[in-house]
Formats: sequence, structure tokens, C-alpha cells
Amino acid sequence: MLNITKNRIDKWVDLDKYKSAKVFEDNKGYQNIKRVIGVLSFLLFAILFLPWTQNVSGSGAVTTLKPDQRPQTIHTTIAGRIEKWYVNEGDYVNKGDTILFISEIKEDYLDPNLVENTGNQVKAKESAAASYESKVKALEMQLSAIENEKNLKYKQAQNKLKQAHLKVKSDSIDFEAAKTQLKIAQTQYNRSINLNKEGLKPLTDVEAKKVKLQETEAKIVTQENKYIASQNEVLNATMELNRIVAEYAEKNAKATSDRQTALSTQFDTEAQVNKLKNQYTNYQIRNGMYYILAPQDGYINRALQSGIGETLKEGTSIVSIMPAKFDIAVETYISPVDFPLIHKGEKVRVWFDGWPSIVFSGWPGASFGTFGGVIVAKENFISQNGKYRVLIAPDKNDKEWPTELSIGAGTETIALLEDVPIWFEIWRTLNGFPPNFYTPSVVDQKAEKK
Repeated sequence: MLNITKNRIDKWVDLDKYKSAKVFEDNKGYQNIKRVIGVLSFLLFAILFLPWTQNVSGSGAVTTLKPDQRPQTIHTTIAGRIEKWYVNEGDYVNKGDTILFISEIKEDYLDPNLVENTGNQVKAKESAAASYESKVKALEMQLSAIENEKNLKYKQAQNKLKQAHLKVKSDSIDFEAAKTQLKIAQTQYNRSINLNKEGLKPLTDVEAKKVKLQETEAKIVTQENKYIASQNEVLNATMELNRIVAEYAEKNAKATSDRQTALSTQFDTEAQVNKLKNQYTNYQIRNGMYYILAPQDGYINRALQSGIGETLKEGTSIVSIMPAKFDIAVETYISPVDFPLIHKGEKVRVWFDGWPSIVFSGWPGASFGTFGGVIVAKENFISQNGKYRVLIAPDKNDKEWPTELSIGAGTETIALLEDVPIWFEIWRTLNGFPPNFYTPSVVDQKAEKK
């Protein structure tokens, strides 16, 4: 029939009795079919040895290269009530433009003159702190004056004590002199009596000597009293020194205590001033938060809150905004088994949903509608969808990506690997083996530079 083998069946089987054998016995079309099948078989066998580019496919969406260029939501920092909207959905806003105005709802901030009153409190406390500072300086001057007065008084008392010692010394000498005079007067009196008895001196001389003796005895008593009084003056002067030390120690302690009290009050007042300044600054900043401003140039995508008079909590999302300028990129997700085959700097092919494309994954050169990309980052932890996220930027050496692309559009990606025969790729796929592991040339060059 097809005459593929030399063992012919018509040697053992009588084909004449079969109608189908008679139909194809001398049919020229049958010969053509054999030729076509033969050619197709040869072509199929030859195709098995054609090169096939292994690849890692992924799917994802259009995003931006920088985090600050991605769509974001604007939140209110403080709680409030919506009073007025300044934008509509779809409006273009510049950075700093007012989006919304909210009013205060917390009772601690309802006073319209809160900032001014707090500023007055700050000034009053600053004046009080300055007064206490002046009081501290006055007390320091008082302490200095007390110390100077103490030194003068102490020197004066020391001089008085020195004078008392000198007077004691003088009175002691006078007392000793009086004692000597008493002895002399007693001797003269006794001699006069003896001479009177012998008739050598008259009685009047004895009486004169007696009077002189009595005067000398009276004088020695006086000198002794002076000497004791001088000693008492020394004791009094010593006590005066001790009294001065104690008196001025008490004055110094009291002034020091007053100074420390004034310092403590001053520091406490300064702390209150700093606290009030902090509150004053916070109130000023809070007043600026009543106006919700655009953080960057962009378009208002959607108002997440609506109406007038609606109350908002801290951190409530108000509107979503899309930046006007952004660097487009693609985030794609690949299977964990293909993750080791992906390297930073490797080139990939990207095509977008809604953009005309004809893709031959094994023959990237024959594809149409794909765009070049370069892997700029890959996450080393798995995403919630069970795959790894890879970020792709446009390849500057390839054609530019469409400018009509919007953030969030669907994409498909192919990372190109090694070239292998088609029969090997079929065998690998049937057996469920992963693509060949390899290191791209971009990574090899970086390793050589290091």
C-alpha cells in the first residue's frame, strides 16, 4: 500500500477479493498522496532539528518605574467635617492646589482664637521666666553682698579680739606692777615701824607709809578688776566672732535657699514655656491642615468621599490622584520554578493587551507587536498569588513603548533563554523539566568587572 517496507502483504493475502484494494490499485491520486505524505514527513523531521528559543513567560500589568509616580490616595491628617470641594473628578491639579477644605470637630480646637490665645500665654510665661531669672540674679548679688559684709564684720571682730588680747596683756603688766608696788609699800611700812620703835622715824612717817600701803592695796584690787575685765572682753570678742559666723551662715543659707527656689521655679516656667511653644506651633500647623493640598501634579481619578458636612476621621482616604509625569514600566509575575532563570539586566519581550501583536514564543524574531524590555528588579519573596514579582523597564536600545498605555493595562512577557532544537524542547515539555539553567552574558560581564 504505502510500500514503506519490502515485506509485501500481497504475498500472503489475496487482495483481489477486497474492494478497497481495487480502488487504490491503479489510482494516480494515491501516488500523489504518498509523495505528499513523504514530503511532509521529511519536513516534519527536519523541523525537529530547527532552533527553538527557550523562554520564561509571565503575565502582569503596566505600572511605573518609581514608587512616587504610581497612583496614590490622599488622606486627611486630622479629623474634621467637609465644608467645601475645590476640584471635580478628572481635573488636573498642580502641586499645592487646594482639593478640599474641612472644619474642626474636636472640642479642644474649636476656639477660633486658639492660636492667638496660646501665643499670649507663651509671652506671659516668657515674662514670668524672665522675672524669675532677674530674681535669681538679685539673690546672687545678695549672696555676694552678704559674703562681703560677713568678711568685713569678721575682720572687725578679729581686730576687736586682738585689741582685747593686747588690753589683757597691758592690764596683766599693770597688775604685776601693782603687786610689786604693794610689796615695796609693805616693806617700807614695816621698815618705818621698826625705825619708829628705834626712835629713828617719827610716827607721822609710819602713818604716811601706812596710808601709802593702803592706797597700793586699793590700787592692786583695781588693777586686778581691770585684768579680769580685759579677760572677759577677750571672751566676749571670741563669742562675737562665733556669732558673726553663725549669723551670716544663716543669712547665706536663707539666700541660697531662696535662690534655689527661684531657679527651680525659673526652670519649671521655662519648661512650661517650651510646652506652650510646642502647642502654639502644633496649633499653627493644624490650622494649615484644614486645607487638603495636592502633593504633586496629576489628575483627580476618583473622589472617595462626597457631600458637604460629612465627618472624617484621621487618616481617611479622600481622593485618588494619578501623577501627570511618570516613567512607565511593567510588573510581571513568574512561577517559582522559573525564578532562578531570571537575572537583573536580562532582556525580555513585552506585549500589551489591546495592542496588535503576533507572538511566536520560540522564534522571537518572527513575532510582531512586541517591545523590548530590561529586568531592573526582582523580589526575593513570593507574592500572595504564589508567584514572584519582576519589574521591567523599557529597553533604550529597542523601539519606544506606546505612549497610549495606561497604568494597570494587562501585559504578557517572555524572557528569552538558550537556543535548543525543537525535538529537545518537545521532549523537555513532555517530561515536565524546567528550561536549561544558565547565566546570561550581562551578568557574566558584571562579574568580570568585579
